[in-house]
Amino acid sequence: MIKFFTSMLLLVSTVSFAQNIRIEGTLKDDQGIGLEMANVMAINKVTNAMDSYAITNDAGKYQLSLKPNTTYIVKASYIGYTTFEEEITTGTDNIVKDITLNEGVELQGVEIVHEMPVTIKGDTIVYNSDSFTNGSERKLEDILKKLPGVEVNDDGEVEVEGKKVGKLMVEGKDFFDGDTKLGVKNIPADAVSKIEVLRNYSEVGQLSGVQNNQDNLAMNIKLKDGKKNFWFGNITAGASIGDGDRYIAAPKIFYYNPEYTFNFIGNMNNTGELPLTMRDYFNLTGGFRNVMKKGGTSFNVGSNSLGLSLMRNNRAKEIETKFGAANFSYNPTKSWTISGFAIINSSDTEMETVSRTTLLNTETGDPETIQDVEETSQQTNEFALVKLSSSYKPNKNLQFDYDFLLKTSNQEEANGLFSVVTPETAQSQNVYTNKKQKPFSFNQNLNLYYTLDDKNIFAFEAQHLYQDEDPLYSANLGNNPFPDVAGSDPSLSLGLLEADRYNVNQNRFVTTNKLDAKLDYYYMVNAKSSLNLTLGNTYSYQNFNSSMFQLLDDGDTNNMSDNTKNDVNYVFNDVFLGVHYRFIKGKFEFNPGVSLHSYTTYNDQLDNKVSNNFTRVLPDFFAQFQIKKMERLIYNYSMTTSFTDVSDFARGLVLNSYKSLFQGNPNLDNGLYQNHSLTYFKYNMFNFTQLYGNVNYTRQMDAIKSLSSFSGINQIGTVANSNFADESFTASGGYNRSFARFYKAGFNASVAWSKFNNFRNDGQNTSEPATIENAVRQVNEQFTQSYKTSFSTNYKTVPNLEVGYSISINDYADSKFYNSKPFANINYFFWDAFTVKVDYEYNHYYNSDKTSDNEYDFLSAEIMYRKKDSHWEFKVSGTNLLDTTSLNDDSFNQFSTYTSRYTVQPRYLLLNIRYNL
Repeated sequence: MIKFFTSMLLLVSTVSFAQNIRIEGTLKDDQGIGLEMANVMAINKVTNAMDSYAITNDAGKYQLSLKPNTTYIVKASYIGYTTFEEEITTGTDNIVKDITLNEGVELQGVEIVHEMPVTIKGDTIVYNSDSFTNGSERKLEDILKKLPGVEVNDDGEVEVEGKKVGKLMVEGKDFFDGDTKLGVKNIPADAVSKIEVLRNYSEVGQLSGVQNNQDNLAMNIKLKDGKKNFWFGNITAGASIGDGDRYIAAPKIFYYNPEYTFNFIGNMNNTGELPLTMRDYFNLTGGFRNVMKKGGTSFNVGSNSLGLSLMRNNRAKEIETKFGAANFSYNPTKSWTISGFAIINSSDTEMETVSRTTLLNTETGDPETIQDVEETSQQTNEFALVKLSSSYKPNKNLQFDYDFLLKTSNQEEANGLFSVVTPETAQSQNVYTNKKQKPFSFNQNLNLYYTLDDKNIFAFEAQHLYQDEDPLYSANLGNNPFPDVAGSDPSLSLGLLEADRYNVNQNRFVTTNKLDAKLDYYYMVNAKSSLNLTLGNTYSYQNFNSSMFQLLDDGDTNNMSDNTKNDVNYVFNDVFLGVHYRFIKGKFEFNPGVSLHSYTTYNDQLDNKVSNNFTRVLPDFFAQFQIKKMERLIYNYSMTTSFTDVSDFARGLVLNSYKSLFQGNPNLDNGLYQNHSLTYFKYNMFNFTQLYGNVNYTRQMDAIKSLSSFSGINQIGTVANSNFADESFTASGGYNRSFARFYKAGFNASVAWSKFNNFRNDGQNTSEPATIENAVRQVNEQFTQSYKTSFSTNYKTVPNLEVGYSISINDYADSKFYNSKPFANINYFFWDAFTVKVDYEYNHYYNSDKTSDNEYDFLSAEIMYRKKDSHWEFKVSGTNLLDTTSLNDDSFNQFSTYTSRYTVQPRYLLLNIRYNL
């Protein structure tokens, strides 16, 4: 049925497109010079509808696709020129029409009733929302998916030019710190007037002319006049139809005026809808702020979390969520803005997984040990975020910003699993684990920007991070884990006492204080060149404290051996001076630079202090070729010194999981890597075609590598610097085109290759740290590919369809894994009241040797009823209508491959009632 409907719609689209005729020509000024980015539109004289529009290319050419035998009013406009207007009647042949605009002020009384669907103002692309909607849209996401050049991925992230939009604003105000997912999933579609894509976006206007912001994309939502100075939004409530106990309650309330704004989003449900996932929580850092992003040093505070299970596409056996978020901004004066948000979330998740882990042979790369696991997990996540920001701009020359972000969470996961190991060993057993953690972080930023005069600009930026982590891991096993960990030295054993079951626990306490500060001075040599001097410092102090203990059957505690305890202090300090010179020569822009770093690091543990002090010069280079206004080629090069954090230095044994022990290396050195990237982008507004591509190559020298010893599935790991370079290469590209106003097609592809040098020493003795020199090197290569193509329609009055196909190919050491996915979506708004939506995807997941071969599909549908101008809407929706039971996934690390099958929520029907404010 779906195939038949798809074929019919494509046939209708093709026939209707073929029946159109073209009006084309050149738009010039009174000197005969073509005008680029001018607007041309054709208004149907009978229906008063805009049937076609165009934007001229660099030569002033335009093209309109119109109905035959119809009378149109053709209008053309360009800033600074008088508007052209002429009545044209089409026949059955194409028409050539050249247009000349006279320079001067636009005539008073010339009323342009219809707005252009797309206009370009410098680096800003403006989309008129009403030109792309038909009444079926309910949230911002539904509009964005219809815009030429804009994509929304499965995670709710907005992509333009193949790059993610990093900040979302409404009426120029940050929407929940710029988070795109909360915006696209919750802002009502009927409130949106225009969507502005801000390319080369800078949060600080004073620095926009002296910094490279080509990676920064922001989006600003302009509201309709009827939504300003009024409360708007909606309240939704829903419950199961028939069997089941599903429910949802979701209020969304918004208020905007020039002085203050307020947004509230709430959601309580057990339908699987997650407004924010734990991944979103960890990634929510606040827009583009990254003080040292171009400092030449990579020192990122690692997460000592326990790696709680993450769902794929928010799908699990059962999910119950309670979510609330509030966002505000207030202007006490015209020059002072106070803003902030608070988010709280609680979710309970039940997961059921069947998985296989294959350990690869060191020399041949063939399967060596296979572990099959049946696992159930019960997970509870509670988290809260609070942010407060202040921005003071008394004049164009001074800006003072301060903000803080507080993040805290309470996470727990209980797992029960049955593990079967092949070849048969005593490691086959029932295992029960429990993970608990309450991480806390407080991050504050202070920024001061001052323009002394036209030639001198100063910028001071400082960021302080305090982080406290306390993960507790418990494993209850039938067998003694790691009985041979001591090797030939019994004094270094874990110190486990014999028991019917072994209840082993690991406490960790990690605190971090990190301060980044830098002072930039910009000197404008002339209008096309500037000099940048940077003095900066990064200082970090960390403490890592851990211990293992055994709970005995009689309730006593065995504190185990001293070899299972850590108390490590780690200090990192980087003082650097950077010089960059930025200049423009014709269509080229260059920004070479170099930074001199003085590094001081040490770790102190077991009455032993290991220091590492050195200096290093790090170059970087940026070049851009502005081929045309909307076409450019960018090259970036950087050399970076990389450092790890405290956890990798801890010499005592750490229990990472029931089958994995880790022993740090206090003698670790830093790594060094080089990165080359080349990016191409072209947006042709003449035929609404977007073409982009990126290649990236990274070479890592002295990389910190895992060195592991395996006994069956049990692993004892450490880390060391490798003399062998790791390499990675990624390439991605896309082609998107909107044509004849009603059609959108696209193709996207990405490939990634990496080569890792891995090291194993299966005869490891923990009396001495393992070394790469006495280990066996194993070179693993990984090659992944992903391709997606789609075609969609955007009619006003007939059913709309999106069809597509995607395939991913993951080539690991011993096998290739494929996931082939055709999909189709139907959207139809009719009788000015009803909306029908149907989403279908089919998945065929298999690997090359057919040990995994699974087919599954998902079908969801909904029908909505809302009369025009009514506040009430009624919806019946069905999820997983084909009652699919599970889906598949795979991954790869340096020593093994992993495949799994997840149980997902069963089919259910839901009745929703929504009241629109």
